[in-house]
Amino acid sequence: MTGTGNNRTMGHLATGILVLAMLYFGQSIFVPLTFSLFIIALAWPMQAALQRRMPQLLALLITLSLTIIIIIAVGSSIAWGFTKLGQWLLVNAGRFQAIYADWTMWLDEHGIAVAGPLAERFDVNWLVRFTQGLALRLNSVAGFAVLVFIFVMLGLLEVEDFKARLRLPGAQPYGETILAANRDIGDKLRRFMVVRSFASVLTGLIVWGFALAAGLELAAAWGAIAFALNYIPFLGPLIATVFPTLFAIAQFESWQMAVIVFICLNLIQFVIGSYLEPLLTGASLAISPFAVIFAVFFWSFMWGLAGAFIGVPILIVFIVYCAQFPNSRWIATLLSGGAVDKFEGRG
Repeated sequence: MTGTGNNRTMGHLATGILVLAMLYFGQSIFVPLTFSLFIIALAWPMQAALQRRMPQLLALLITLSLTIIIIIAVGSSIAWGFTKLGQWLLVNAGRFQAIYADWTMWLDEHGIAVAGPLAERFDVNWLVRFTQGLALRLNSVAGFAVLVFIFVMLGLLEVEDFKARLRLPGAQPYGETILAANRDIGDKLRRFMVVRSFASVLTGLIVWGFALAAGLELAAAWGAIAFALNYIPFLGPLIATVFPTLFAIAQFESWQMAVIVFICLNLIQFVIGSYLEPLLTGASLAISPFAVIFAVFFWSFMWGLAGAFIGVPILIVFIVYCAQFPNSRWIATLLSGGAVDKFEGRG
């Protein structure tokens, strides 16, 4: 019996490794597919409400149009913000270089040996290349967007038929379980995105207002970047905090002002991300903070920036499905901080 159990465990482990390898090497297909399923879960209530009042294809056209407008608005805000920063960097590159040279000299005089190698790797040219590369990357997602659009269009047309197939006798008992899980997943993902969107808009407005009050240049760009990057837990707010701090160093040529900017931006992110968002989300989406951090970094490793964005929704889906079955409910309990009943369709 012990040997059989060990063999089964090794088989599950090997299967899991193969699935992860498939997701990694097949990311050109699986990333847009995952994003399309995520968008379908968010957009389906609108599609269902519209097609009760008009033809299905017309309802689909309206739903897709609104979805595309929202995605373009979010994507354009961060692309515009980083483009403005790249242009500002090119104009003010000399100022950055002089500051880095002064800091390197000061560190060398105080016997800090890492100053030289650090200055060689992290100079203004690297910062310009990084910012321009990021803006260019954000502007070159047309192929990805087209593939997601096709998947979403076909998926929205398929939802009703798929639900009907899950209710067939031949699909039981798993069909009804999957239906219940999918309904719960849709509710939780929509609640997650509503709260995240509200927090992102609020963060962008407050960062914009703070940048104006502090006299920081490109205040609108900082607000747009903070708004868009807030959709990526942990990594997004970190980037949205570090970049303004670096620019404050160059603009004000004062480490004291840079520290003030850094502290205030972190305080904004902390209050909204660690207090307001959990308060609005409630216990129905209670997830272990460690699980959230792991999901963001793991899917970032697997799928890059897209994985960082979609990591938490994938975690929510995983917890909901684990909560549906007795053998895996313990996993949902650990990941949800003990609030597993909230992930069983009663939240």
